[in-house]
Amino acid sequence: MKREALAEYYAHCAESFDEKYQEPDLEEDAYAAAEHVSDALANKDVLELGCGSGFWTQHIAESAKSVLATDINEVMLEMAQDHDYPDGKVEFAVADWHALNLPAGRKFTACFAAGMWSHIRRDEYDSAMKNIQKALGSGGLLVLIDDNVVEDFTRPTARTDSDGNTYQIRELPDGTRVEVIKNFPTDSYLKKKFSAIAREVRLSRNEFFWMLTCVLK
Repeated sequence: MKREALAEYYAHCAESFDEKYQEPDLEEDAYAAAEHVSDALANKDVLELGCGSGFWTQHIAESAKSVLATDINEVMLEMAQDHDYPDGKVEFAVADWHALNLPAGRKFTACFAAGMWSHIRRDEYDSAMKNIQKALGSGGLLVLIDDNVVEDFTRPTARTDSDGNTYQIRELPDGTRVEVIKNFPTDSYLKKKFSAIAREVRLSRNEFFWMLTCVLK
């Protein structure tokens, strides 16, 4: 799936984006994960990638020193701005994680992304990480949250390509069916990948989410 198509998919389903956080079992896990994220990013100047509707942004803002919340979709950014945030702490900007054109002069000590990593092709991991490393520099904290496979909840995999990327079929509000890349990396794969570019790699999971924290070398 091309990046533009993925962005278009999320633009079309923006209005229903937060519905998954209202699922009883997932809601509990999401708020537990959000608490861990808030603790990890306390007193940090945070660059958030793919902020979506702002579910995670509002929790980050509770403890972070500052947050620049970015997304490729303006419709998502408009939704994210509807939350209540501490005065002067959160700013918003259009940005693509594959081409991070960030405001000049901004310095970040941490980067956070929820649901982003699973949408990156395996052959694009290195380029995505180079952008993050450039934005943070050595010693920056990286925090990632993404989805686990949950029986009777996760959509089935429609196909796997030659690089090991997996795809799901999803339905837009108008009934259109689209193929979306959605990878579910194992613990060993994540630890191996991130140990090459970071130290203090820590990985944890609850039922619905995995969370990885590391410090860039």
